[in-house]
Amino acid sequence: MRIEARAPTRIDLAGGTLDIWPLYLFHQPAFTLNCAIDLYASCVLETHKNSKSIRLISLDTRKHEEFSSWRALADSSRYRLPLLAQFAKHFRQPLGLTITTDSQAPAGAGISGSSALAVALAAAFDRLTHLGGSRVDWIHLSRDIECVVLGVTTGTQDHYPAAFGGVSLISFDLGGEHRAELGADTDELEKRLVLCYTGKPRRSGINNWKIVKAHIDGDRRVWRNLEEIAQVAREMPASIRAGNWNEAGRLLREEWNYRRRNLPTISTPTVDRIIAQARKAGALGGKVCGAGGGGCVALLIEPGARVRVEEAATAAGGQVLPIRIDRQGVRVRTSA
Repeated sequence: MRIEARAPTRIDLAGGTLDIWPLYLFHQPAFTLNCAIDLYASCVLETHKNSKSIRLISLDTRKHEEFSSWRALADSSRYRLPLLAQFAKHFRQPLGLTITTDSQAPAGAGISGSSALAVALAAAFDRLTHLGGSRVDWIHLSRDIECVVLGVTTGTQDHYPAAFGGVSLISFDLGGEHRAELGADTDELEKRLVLCYTGKPRRSGINNWKIVKAHIDGDRRVWRNLEEIAQVAREMPASIRAGNWNEAGRLLREEWNYRRRNLPTISTPTVDRIIAQARKAGALGGKVCGAGGGGCVALLIEPGARVRVEEAATAAGGQVLPIRIDRQGVRVRTSA
């Protein structure tokens, strides 16, 4: 049997970091706004008839490892591909299996390539084992396995666009979260997004954990910044639904202004240069994707300014990544 799955990555527009438990409990109502994009993470599961070996292969990172059986994999204490290994351990298949993964997102891009891959793996394993789980089940499983792999607390917003696609408004409430389609003109938003890779990978888990720890330790500066970020996330959905792009751009600038105050490592000289030059070329606003420290910058533009903004971002040291909004989310296909 061969099972293929792919899931989209995402751009987070507002409310990032607030999806991490327990931060959202202290900033109610808490929302995250993001959109799925057509840079995909994918996996292929292939069962073996005459072998019990478990093979793990990552095409984009050029890593691989092999175990003689599921038991040998489970007894190992270190892995070259820990995300793949943890999924194999969780589902405990007695069959021989090859897991092959790939990603179109640059390394450490901040657009949740690892979360998209985790959702794709959850969906593929669900199909292999006939468990009949829901997309929300895949989200929660992939979030928890990522936490095990990273060794720090993780959020949930990254897994929703991978599972559902589209433009998501996710509310984080006492007792859980809820996802709704934003209800905006997706085609118009798509025309106004530019994604630019800075060329420097980032470590999202480290930045996020520092913010969580500072907040829990009572750092009032971090608390105030997150409250301002939460307020932006409450206001931005209405501006995008109404097509008020100048207001959406202002809010994006404001979000980035408060986000970069949390830690000095959230921005870099290249990020600052890309955003500053893009603004001079006509961008309405910009922010780093994910937890920062490198990765990608998302810019909101008017369609007529695209060429100027992309040229300015490139001249500032960025690599423009062509994107469209993915409308479907994770897809799974089975063949004999």
